[in-house]
Amino acid sequence: MWLAVAQFATLVLALGLIYRPLGDYIARTFTSTKHLKIERGLYRLVGVNGDSEQSWGAYLRGVLAFSAVGVLLVYLIQRLQAVLPYSLGFPAIPEGLSFNTAVSFVTNTNWQSYSPDVTMGYTVQLIGLAVQNFVSAGVGLAVAIALIRGFSRRSTGTIGNFWVDLTRGVLRILLPLSFIAAIVLIAGGVIQNVAGFTDVTTVAGGTQSIPGGPVASQEAIKLLGTNGGGFFNVNSAHPFENPTPWTNLFEILLMLAIPFSLPRTFGTMVGDKRQGYAILAAMGAIFVVSLTALTVFEAIGSGSGPMAAGGAMEGKEQRFGIFASTLFGTSSTITSTGAVDSMHDSYTSLGGMMTMFNMMLGEIAPGGVGAGLYGMLVIAIITVFIAGLLVGRTPEYLGKKLGPREIKLASLYILTTPTIVLAGTALSFAIPAVRADVESTSIWNPGLHGFSEVLYAFTSAGNNNGSAFAGITANTPWFNTALGVAMLLGRFIPIVFVLALAGSLASQGKVPVTAGTLPTHRPQFVGLLVGVVLIVVALTYFPVLALGPLAEGLQ
Repeated sequence: MWLAVAQFATLVLALGLIYRPLGDYIARTFTSTKHLKIERGLYRLVGVNGDSEQSWGAYLRGVLAFSAVGVLLVYLIQRLQAVLPYSLGFPAIPEGLSFNTAVSFVTNTNWQSYSPDVTMGYTVQLIGLAVQNFVSAGVGLAVAIALIRGFSRRSTGTIGNFWVDLTRGVLRILLPLSFIAAIVLIAGGVIQNVAGFTDVTTVAGGTQSIPGGPVASQEAIKLLGTNGGGFFNVNSAHPFENPTPWTNLFEILLMLAIPFSLPRTFGTMVGDKRQGYAILAAMGAIFVVSLTALTVFEAIGSGSGPMAAGGAMEGKEQRFGIFASTLFGTSSTITSTGAVDSMHDSYTSLGGMMTMFNMMLGEIAPGGVGAGLYGMLVIAIITVFIAGLLVGRTPEYLGKKLGPREIKLASLYILTTPTIVLAGTALSFAIPAVRADVESTSIWNPGLHGFSEVLYAFTSAGNNNGSAFAGITANTPWFNTALGVAMLLGRFIPIVFVLALAGSLASQGKVPVTAGTLPTHRPQFVGLLVGVVLIVVALTYFPVLALGPLAEGLQ
């Protein structure tokens, strides 16, 4: 118990120490009028005027065009793997899997329906996947900054320049931080080489082939950019990716560093740091409640086995134990990371439900890089609207009136992902041919848990998380296609609404504060915000949870 308290206290202290400097640095990065020399060169190369501004429509077109090109390039690199250098002799990736993987990495999901270390060579890993780890996180960060500008600007038709925001996010924030993180991971024992496979003689006299690879560099950005996935099939449970308890804690810190610092960026850019603290408090409260619930469910796992082991240890590494596993699992699923250091499919029924519930929250506490902040701000808009209805006033947030257009966009945002998740799950069982294929080839655990595996898969895809109940075989035509579509829709439809919202807010003037204005920096608003989050998710997902993990847990 005391070790768990020490780990959590260390994590909170580290996050507290970086909250202000990192948050302020991100704010300065996106408000500076100066361009670095390398940035000016890139702008000239792609024909962009770094000093120009874009409307929300032009900004959106930039996001969509850049992402579409990314999907195409990653797809082609996989299909051409057999003729690329450092392919390690692996063949080309099949069409369906190439599509799914390309979409997965471009959407910051990193869902992997394959074993990476025996499927993809170093060229695909570095040129295809690692590059998308940087730029997909950069896209999410850029969209969040655009929404912040919507709140901070007055009577303007522009919200920034996508190409400038993307370039600055990658070059000034993600690259330098990833470089530092990779050095720390190498010092902690994470491997970094291009050695291929090394055959060794085991103690028993047999032969084993041990894979190498550029793991530390991949690990750093996959966590810092809340991308997820892993170089090895078992992700951060593999000792080459995550050797020791302290590297495990450091990897958790990487997942949470930028998302928990962005509220400071928000408060700084809108000119009221108290607003950032309010958003941070709501995120922190949800995180702590989720972590507590998951840890309790795993620590009191029923059955003679868990009782003898002191908790539900199936699927968990002995070098981490229960709390380090649940802390990693909570951080991974409540952000959009999706990496794992233990197998969520082996969690207790209610413990597995909590990892699913974290994603169903919309991954807003603190969520993915950029995506978590803009998701929480959309919920804040809904909260202000509800509060306005209660007191009979026109809702206002940060000096902006929330009229029918803003509320419709916010409502469509929060309805999009549940629609994708529930529709995908329903179609998997409603279409006779698909259901027969799913039940015969994909689900290893029939019954309630098998239903939970499918629900988890679409929850992970629709929310761009990427983790899985690994008992499901997802490398099939149906899942490669359906989950790929879910990832695309779950990423870009919400971005459409967020950027439209940013444009609508930026075009407004400032509404003066009056005695009837709802204070959005006080504990009452934080409590209302948390309540709205939980109520919206509970009303949306409770029926389907009752059919899966809840029913299984009550058996």
